[in-house]
Amino acid sequence: MAITTMIGAKIHRREDPRLVSGGGRYVDDLKRASTYAAFVRSPYAHARIRMIDPAEAKKAPGVIAVLTAKDLEGVILGPAPVAPAFVADKLTVPDRLPLPADEAVYQGQPVAIVIAEGKYQASDAAALVHVDYEPLPAVMDLEKAIAEGSPKAHTALADNICWDLTFNADADAAFAEAEVVVKERILQQRLAPTPMETRAVMAEWSPHEGSMTLWISNQGPHFIRLFVGGALGLAEAKMRVISPDVGGGFGAKICPYPEDYLVPAAAKILSRTVRWTESRSESIQVTTHGRGQIFDVELAGNKDGTLLGLKVTQYLDAGAYVGTFGAFQACACLLAGGGYKWKQIAARTVGVLTNKVSTDPYRGAGRPEATHLVERMLDIFAREIGADPVAVRKKNFIQPGDFPYTQNFGLVMDSGDYEKSLDQALQLVGYDQVRQEQEEGRKKGKYIGIGVSTWIEICGFGPSAATAPATGGIGLVESAQVRMMPTGSVYVWTGTHSHGQGHDTTFSQIVADTLGVPYEQIEIRHGDTAEGTGFGYGTYGSRSLAVGGMAIRQASQRLVEKAKKLAAHAFEAAEEDVVFDQGKFYVKGSPDNAKAIQEMAFAAYGAGLPEGMEQGLEAISYFDPPNFVWPFGAHICVVEVDAETGAVEMKKYVAVDDCGNVINPMIVEGQLHGGIAQGIAQALFEEVVYAEDGSLRTGTLLDYAMPTANEMPPLTMGSTVTPSPSNELGVKGIGEAGTIAASAAVINAICDALQPLGIRHVDMPASPDRLWKQIQEQKGKVASSNGSGAASGGDQQMGGERQ
Repeated sequence: MAITTMIGAKIHRREDPRLVSGGGRYVDDLKRASTYAAFVRSPYAHARIRMIDPAEAKKAPGVIAVLTAKDLEGVILGPAPVAPAFVADKLTVPDRLPLPADEAVYQGQPVAIVIAEGKYQASDAAALVHVDYEPLPAVMDLEKAIAEGSPKAHTALADNICWDLTFNADADAAFAEAEVVVKERILQQRLAPTPMETRAVMAEWSPHEGSMTLWISNQGPHFIRLFVGGALGLAEAKMRVISPDVGGGFGAKICPYPEDYLVPAAAKILSRTVRWTESRSESIQVTTHGRGQIFDVELAGNKDGTLLGLKVTQYLDAGAYVGTFGAFQACACLLAGGGYKWKQIAARTVGVLTNKVSTDPYRGAGRPEATHLVERMLDIFAREIGADPVAVRKKNFIQPGDFPYTQNFGLVMDSGDYEKSLDQALQLVGYDQVRQEQEEGRKKGKYIGIGVSTWIEICGFGPSAATAPATGGIGLVESAQVRMMPTGSVYVWTGTHSHGQGHDTTFSQIVADTLGVPYEQIEIRHGDTAEGTGFGYGTYGSRSLAVGGMAIRQASQRLVEKAKKLAAHAFEAAEEDVVFDQGKFYVKGSPDNAKAIQEMAFAAYGAGLPEGMEQGLEAISYFDPPNFVWPFGAHICVVEVDAETGAVEMKKYVAVDDCGNVINPMIVEGQLHGGIAQGIAQALFEEVVYAEDGSLRTGTLLDYAMPTANEMPPLTMGSTVTPSPSNELGVKGIGEAGTIAASAAVINAICDALQPLGIRHVDMPASPDRLWKQIQEQKGKVASSNGSGAASGGDQQMGGERQ
């Protein structure tokens, strides 16, 4: 394969043949003599634990041990971590120990662990552990939880408020001069991440060495080493974490879970290898959920379409414990202005404890929520003033000449051309023609809608000055080590971790282009804390390329610099006279007398090196970016709603996205396809539902409605290229883009379709039964109004407030 145009080449993912043909090595695939863990889980959302009796379980075949909180005293030394994230000063943060001693606070919480020789023996024995529970009132409603006199999610706590932070309280001046104010309550339902591979852990304790090896399906093994090893009292040098192939994460495999502590703790206590693989039901029930938020939003503007001010209050359902990075989701407040200019934005976030599983980052984590709220509000505002929603957006975009642009909360947006991407999307969807079809369709009783969603994202975490305070001290830079062997093959160790992003392909393209070596001679390594650099920072927040890729690029460049010194020595020329081009060195003016970089690699392991130079050809880099990166784009969805059934048919979906310079267009498209699918899933299908007593109603994939390929519309993809000035490659992130844009595009389209019925806003998921009910209720309101002599048709609203 050519080595001169690797960056930007559309190359099939080279890891796929192995992964799709059964060659993957996931934790559950690893063959090792081991015992098996199963967990006794609380059937109640909130209950006092009076007593745990393991006697019968201990007599069951194959059972080795039954461990409770008391057995772990002195083994697990502290609770799970809670990062400052975007809320440094929290009010109430209950300690989360792996097993509770006297109170269960969410359904599915583990209260004991059973270890047996066989997997099914452990599961059967877990059912024999007798736990005497005293049910307590469950806190399930977000608004009731913050009301005075509410039951407490933890009986020992004074209230259920995790945090109450105002980022900026002042938008009064903007609202005072506004001609129009619109208000809406926007819901973000809870979502279950449901990765293809559920969580899995296997731990092996070496009593003679006092060391632990932990295999885990996780997005950031170095952080697991830090958190879990620290809780077990192990030095980092004594804790090896290996995260092999990972079948999807979506943010849910970043933080450490109770099982991640309990499996290695059991291995240490028993001096046996212990393993556990989560069932699908456990995954939906106890893996952290995403979203789970309520937004009260007000928008102020003028009748000519000028945006003036925004007021946002976020109520965030933290669950029973504040997730490790649960407060990251508060960034929705900081990004609520989208890609538009505002005189003022006021934002407040309130974190609330409930008796549900914790929420933590889920694909996009705050960015989809921000985009959904601002894009919904712009449509509502445009409808209120009788303007085309596209025109309102174009009138208020931040302009290309404004960048770098400091937005209302002080974040510096690196580059953008928002109108360019929107124009391309409008052209691809045939906007004017669809509007004409919509008008003609309404005359025939068809409800066709067009939804526009322009999106921006802060990603590429990130600059140490900004991220170290948010993590509790560790800046989210990224590391890489590049080594060229004597025969010219290349090993690359990266601190990021691939769980579907195609790192083996894109990172190899960067190295091949930088070193000028054949793509096939490059081996990418990740996921093992015993290899490569001292600390890797993992994959999340669309950071792998913009931060990890740049670390690889810099390490490769440093390797070239050393090889260049060797070449100068070999040519007996001054280093500044040596040229490196497409994998070869030569002296200026003599390109025919060239030496390949592989020759320099062989020489680097020999004798006669330049004075002061050590053998070997390798380099390490830690890349600390000067700023985040800010990708953007425009998505447009066209739907038809059947008013008789509530069914939504997606007729078209257009996505035009800008992630700066592109390393591999095929991988970008794949990431967008997956992200759009998850955004559509939230808009139309998925929702975690609890009963009032805290029982999970959507505990299986029969009840939790994940879409299949049959539910996805045909996707028309486009792109623009606006390089980021924050890194040499000019790249931005793309992994979360589709999810960020899609839900607003779909819901805006549905609301546009139902405008003739007077329906202004639709909550997610817009399932057929919900839409049908809302349509029937609205028809009833109209009929009632007609019967009382009131005017009919159009929106039933006053002063811009929802009726």
